[in-house]
Amino acid sequence: MARPLKGALSGLTTRGRCLLAAGLAAALCSVVLNERDLLRVSVFVVALPILVCLLTAVARVGLHAQRELNPVRSPVGGRSEVTLHITSTGRLPTGGLLVSDGVPYSLGGKPRFVIEHLPRHTGTRLRYHVQPMLRGIQQLGPLKATITDPFGLAEFERELAHTSRLIVVPRVVRLVGVPGGSGLGSGDDGSVRLNAGQGEDDAIVRPYRQGDDLRKVHWRSTAKRDEMMVRVEERPWRGGTTVLLDRRAPAHRGVGANSSLEWAVSFVASVCLHLHRYGQRIRLVTESGATIVKDSGDGMHNDNAVLDALAALQAVPAQAMDSRNDPGGGQELIAVLGATTPEALSQLISQRPRGNRSLAVLLDTAAWGDGGDGTDIDGATALLRGAGWGVTVARPNIPMTATWATLCRTHGSRTDAVITGSG
Repeated sequence: MARPLKGALSGLTTRGRCLLAAGLAAALCSVVLNERDLLRVSVFVVALPILVCLLTAVARVGLHAQRELNPVRSPVGGRSEVTLHITSTGRLPTGGLLVSDGVPYSLGGKPRFVIEHLPRHTGTRLRYHVQPMLRGIQQLGPLKATITDPFGLAEFERELAHTSRLIVVPRVVRLVGVPGGSGLGSGDDGSVRLNAGQGEDDAIVRPYRQGDDLRKVHWRSTAKRDEMMVRVEERPWRGGTTVLLDRRAPAHRGVGANSSLEWAVSFVASVCLHLHRYGQRIRLVTESGATIVKDSGDGMHNDNAVLDALAALQAVPAQAMDSRNDPGGGQELIAVLGATTPEALSQLISQRPRGNRSLAVLLDTAAWGDGGDGTDIDGATALLRGAGWGVTVARPNIPMTATWATLCRTHGSRTDAVITGSG
């Protein structure tokens, strides 16, 4: 009994402690002065804070809370709703409840709610919104409740719910078009090779998509499969696409959501999801050749896996791109590069086999802010194009859609004699 009473008295506020001290002093004076009326008053004054503490301590035991996030994945600049379900399971009604949830500063201020009365065995719902401005894995919580009595004599704090994870994914821009000659749509999206009959070449066909040229409809396979099929004139390309993201901190400029690194992450996310819509398998790697995420070989594409991996991606302090092998792994390569040197580009070029399609997006990091030497854009562009790469230059004032459209108009075969494209 002594231990529960001691624990209950630990919740006394300054007002409660002063009242308890005043009651004890009055009781002492009543004994010295032999005043029975004063003793009765002192007993009441001492009993009041003790009784309030006991009742408040009992009430705090009967609280249960649950947190729900909708959605659990939110893009940068998006909006997510948080719902708190708080239920009283105690034997007494709960009142004077102050509820606060732990929210990082990047998501806004800490929400606070006051519940005047929470009846027994019933609950209430509290809602608030968060608007993340920085990519990453954010933790909401813990959810804490501060229980006070109407007189302000006792106060107890209790943790009602642990942390919940909010995944802030990169902003995704819807892109249009694919790089010319890449063979997209002829490998991993359900295309098949049908024997056209004696004396005719085998035809590579795939299901018709809205916008396809009706002149490419393959009527023989359409009649055979009872589904409109179109002829694929590009060579079938089953290797998928490797997207390289340069995450080196020294290779980027700018701060926070407006940095060149965040632009690169958002662009890479947009490219990966765009290629998924064309049925392509994606392999996402870093400048060191380490794989961030890789689609399975069964033709299933998981956009959330790509977004989650990019949400958790952090910059590294490495100075150089230290990939020792072809980062594309023999596949088509789309490299999104920050500030780099001619030596690093020459090494990257030498690692790519002849004939493999290679595309590069060079970030003009100087346009994102000061902070050191950037890339010699003209020299880097000439070096890559001379090696047969398709190249475009990205700047913060150029929309991602325009950057992608320019890249789609470039060529990227190592066997091309002359490469032309917009920078």
